Amino acid sequence: MVGLATPAEAAASATATYTKASDWGSGFEGKWTVKNTGTTTLSTWTVEWDFPANTKVTSAWDATVTNSANHWTAKNLGWNGTLAPGASVSFGFNGSGSGAPSGCKLNGNPCDGGSTNPGDNAPSAPGKPTASDITNSSVKLSWAAATDDKGIKDYDVKRDGATVATVTGTTYTNTGLTAGTDYSYSVVARDTADQTGPASAATTVRTTGGGGGGENPGGNGKINLGYFTNWGSYTVKNLVTSGSAEKITHINYAFGNVQNGKCTIGDAYADYEKSYTAAQSVDGKADAWDQPLRGHFNQLRKLKAQYPHIKILWSFGGWTWSGGFGQAVQNPAAFAQSCYDLVEDPRWADVFDGIDLDWEYPNACGLTCDTSGPAAIKTMADAMRAKFGANNLVTAAITADGSSGGKIDAADYGGAAQSFDWYNVMTYDFFGAWAAKGPTAPHSPLTSYAGIPQQGFTSADAIAKLKAKGVPAKKLLLGIGFYGRGWTGVTQAAPGGTATGAAPGTYEAGIEDYKVLKSSCPANGTIAGTAYAHCGTNWWSYDTPATIGSKMTWAKNQGLGGAFSWEFSGDTTNGELVTAIANGLK
Repeated sequence: MVGLATPAEAAASATATYTKASDWGSGFEGKWTVKNTGTTTLSTWTVEWDFPANTKVTSAWDATVTNSANHWTAKNLGWNGTLAPGASVSFGFNGSGSGAPSGCKLNGNPCDGGSTNPGDNAPSAPGKPTASDITNSSVKLSWAAATDDKGIKDYDVKRDGATVATVTGTTYTNTGLTAGTDYSYSVVARDTADQTGPASAATTVRTTGGGGGGENPGGNGKINLGYFTNWGSYTVKNLVTSGSAEKITHINYAFGNVQNGKCTIGDAYADYEKSYTAAQSVDGKADAWDQPLRGHFNQLRKLKAQYPHIKILWSFGGWTWSGGFGQAVQNPAAFAQSCYDLVEDPRWADVFDGIDLDWEYPNACGLTCDTSGPAAIKTMADAMRAKFGANNLVTAAITADGSSGGKIDAADYGGAAQSFDWYNVMTYDFFGAWAAKGPTAPHSPLTSYAGIPQQGFTSADAIAKLKAKGVPAKKLLLGIGFYGRGWTGVTQAAPGGTATGAAPGTYEAGIEDYKVLKSSCPANGTIAGTAYAHCGTNWWSYDTPATIGSKMTWAKNQGLGGAFSWEFSGDTTNGELVTAIANGLK
């Protein structure tokens, strides 16, 4: 028996430490590191801990994680259980909730390698920290002392699960923080025998400054949403470097497909398989070849960790992939279930805060024609809301055809609005070079004007019609295109001129990004609240920061919920269009 280690000796041979790798508000990524601090090889390891009732593991990697109620157990896999002296191994997990682990045991002993002394109880949990003197970069924390039968030695102050300081008193000022950012703090006491007790309740603190949370920087609750597409060279990091991330409130990730009555992956490689280098990555860390999630989804996860106010929705359909909606709504409950299962897949459930449905167009014609009937949009909306529940966002991108008997009249958008959080009203693409000979006209007119080619094809007409159908103004977002549409062979500078075809574009004739047009064909006139430009024989219409500002004033006067844009990559490298929306909504 003399060869067997006592519990204290066994505890001293290995440690397990916990850090919170990232936190995006609705969830977090946790990481445990097991280290062999002894002199003999460790052949297996088991880490146990307790979470508060509102916190749980949703998925894990490099360990088998199970639980019994609030008690969680992680066991090594076949390949990573053996640790030589001095070696360490890590495993990770995604979690939900805001709690921190407590009562950690490694192979049945304290995770910190401290001793367990018979008759010496571990400390109690300190009081929940209170925050004061909050600035852009610091916060003062205070808490009630823990109790212990032999006395308290010190306290570990934990920020987002990681220890940031060890102090002997019951106050601590954390500096070097980021403005406008959420942080979670808890405190763990250590007694004179180096035993740690349970963590205190967590306190969430938002530093001052920054972009605000869940609303535009003006703090008036207006939504500033942008579409992020899963094609092209634009990356999630571009949202950071342009300054747009701190100004937007929501992102619609486009697109997922609708096939065989189900929501399906749009582009697996772009969505979650592509690896990013350190230079391309939001946090400056390169993807590992074997990490469980890569691609845009992982980059969006990292974005939410840095900008926790941003909510992200997965958008399904779009112009090309709307053809599957008609079949899908024949069994709305099964359709909603398939979408829920995909959005809430454990690999990326923490990334998304809801679903956006871009059906172009219910009971009308887009790339294909649908004959589902006027009630189909409401049937789909009700099924989605029933499945996704009140805690997820459920939205839709819809037509802006305000003409008499047009696409808004073809479907029950008023009834469906009861289940949708809001509509992204696509108030752009009213006119373009699909009418090759013109007449030239702004593709995103705010109001009507003399000579407009089609009555009802304006933002004002669309919003008025939707309101008349019972859609609350706060559930309507005004659409802004970050691109222009243009013709060539045009001699007349004013709108209404004839053309010979579509103007040359970088990717497609008749369309060009704002970031290109602002220099290649600067605006030299305005009509119906939007800008136009005549340069050589080309004629373009597009929105500028000035016209966006006017449109945002109009949207606020109408009581709209905010605005959205299609899509981020058309903006300049310093995000001047996103900035114009944010400033205009203040």
